[in-house]
Parts: sequence; C-alpha cells; structure tokens
Amino acid sequence: MDYSPLVQSSLIFSHIIPPILAFIGIIIIISGILGDNNRNTILGILIFLIGGLSPFLILPLILG
Repeated sequence: MDYSPLVQSSLIFSHIIPPILAFIGIIIIISGILGDNNRNTILGILIFLIGGLSPFLILPLILG
C-alpha cells in the first residue's frame, strides 16, 4: 500500500516524535532529581510536556 505524504507526516508527528520526546524528558527528569540539579529537572518536565502537547499543536496545522 502506498500512503500519501500527508498520512506519513501525521503518523510521524502523532506516534513517533512524542514518545521519543517523552522518553528523553523522563531521562532528564531522573538525572536532575538524582543529581540535585533543578535546571535539569525543569528542562525534563518541559520536554515531557512538549512531547505530550505537540500532537495537539502540530497536527491541526498539518491536517487543516
């Protein structure tokens, strides 16, 4: 089956990028908590939230 580029791009932004960002955010949160580094903890939380909210912000722009 050949999928359109629109379907492929929506799949990337809805199912691939958010889990990667969430995983990186969790790793940074853990390293910030274990190292008593508040900047890394806050950065990890922000990356995790961006990973969670990105499909709701990017997909309406792509799909119209």
